[in-house]
Amino acid sequence: MKVSLIRCMQTEDMCPATTCFKVMKEKKLAFEGIAEDIEVIGVNTCGGCPGKKAVTRAAEMAKRGADTIVFASCIFKGTPIGFPCPHAQIIKDAIARKLGDTVKIIDYTH
Repeated sequence: MKVSLIRCMQTEDMCPATTCFKVMKEKKLAFEGIAEDIEVIGVNTCGGCPGKKAVTRAAEMAKRGADTIVFASCIFKGTPIGFPCPHAQIIKDAIARKLGDTVKIIDYTH
């Protein structure tokens, strides 16, 4: 599995994504049961509210080999501050429309 991690630009100052990387490496939580190796192709932010840049950034990561787009838990779950992105579903839907069935989308990491 070749993943691209998209994280919230608002939380990047307080979260270095270490837990996201840890659960990928250990194949826990959202990655439990994945048999193949997990390779991180890239990490990027949504570009800031309302997250429109996430679509082009996800498409670029797919061009560079990502077969899975993973939203960091800050997007859908609001980790670490308990404030999920109000645009999360819209961003996900826009990425799904742009990339179709060419990539899998995972809503959170941990």
